[in-house]
Amino acid sequence: MEKMIDPNDAIDFMIANSKKYAQAKANRIYVEEYRKTMKAELCKQALVAGIEAVNAQEREAYSAPAYKSHLEAIRSAVEEEERLRWMMVAAQARIDVWRSMEASNRALEKAAL
Repeated sequence: MEKMIDPNDAIDFMIANSKKYAQAKANRIYVEEYRKTMKAELCKQALVAGIEAVNAQEREAYSAPAYKSHLEAIRSAVEEEERLRWMMVAAQARIDVWRSMEASNRALEKAAL
């Protein structure tokens, strides 16, 4: 049995989840941008610790546990944003399928007359 597609359900889903998607995108952008601030702070800490060469400061920053942890936060933020984005794409696809089915039904009705 074919499941009926209700475009209103898909639209309601998109409306209900739009704020979550926006927040997920904002979170992803924030953690990506904050990565630069974190790197600068970690480089500064390395300088204070006596490491003067810039490449050595960067090495220290990239290997810091806080930086590695932040990379995990970036991964999580991107994953959530993408999950919500694809749910929105799927909802839009349901609307498109419904629209095509309705057009086909109208064509069949005309052909039957």
